[in-house]
Amino acid sequence: MSKVNRTIGVLVATAAITFGLVSPALATPPNIPSAATAKSELAGLTVRADGSMTGYSRDKFPHWITQSGTCNTREAVLKRDGTNVVTDSACAATSGRWFSPYDGATWSAASDVDIDHIVPLAAAWRSGAASWSTAQRQSFANDMSGPQLIAVTDNVNQAKGDQTPATWKPPLTSYWCTYAKMWVHTKYRWSLSVNSAEKTELTGMLGRC
Repeated sequence: MSKVNRTIGVLVATAAITFGLVSPALATPPNIPSAATAKSELAGLTVRADGSMTGYSRDKFPHWITQSGTCNTREAVLKRDGTNVVTDSACAATSGRWFSPYDGATWSAASDVDIDHIVPLAAAWRSGAASWSTAQRQSFANDMSGPQLIAVTDNVNQAKGDQTPATWKPPLTSYWCTYAKMWVHTKYRWSLSVNSAEKTELTGMLGRC
């Protein structure tokens, strides 16, 4: 989709939501903790400098594995986070609506939506996953039991890349509290470390809750 058309799409979707023509499809990963729990978990994380990227490859985190039937992880999250999602026999989304809480945009084409790893694979590698087995990294990359995967606008996800909250936050400041809760809980569940700058920013984000 061209940048102009994408911009028009955002404006139309926003206007439609504002005037009640459609209701936004809210991406809601499971098991997002309370602010109090997230603050407690953050206090319990090991603080250390990031590890080396030596040896890192996305291939070491096998992702978008089969979840059920013909549906892989991406397709399962698209269905979970969207509204009125219709899929074909191969489980590919042919229609639906997806609201991206990072930027407030709503999309009607699955091709405009990425599935973001809240804690990026490379960030996990630098904070402990380098020592994991391939099976552990696969579980992390396809984790639908916690708030690690979410459907968002594709170019916003691409702008995030492998950055932590020390250098990147969702464009909508109103989502920072939720984003921080998801980030902290994921690192806590997977026993990953944080660096000092990351912890400082997460503390400030949780302070908005």
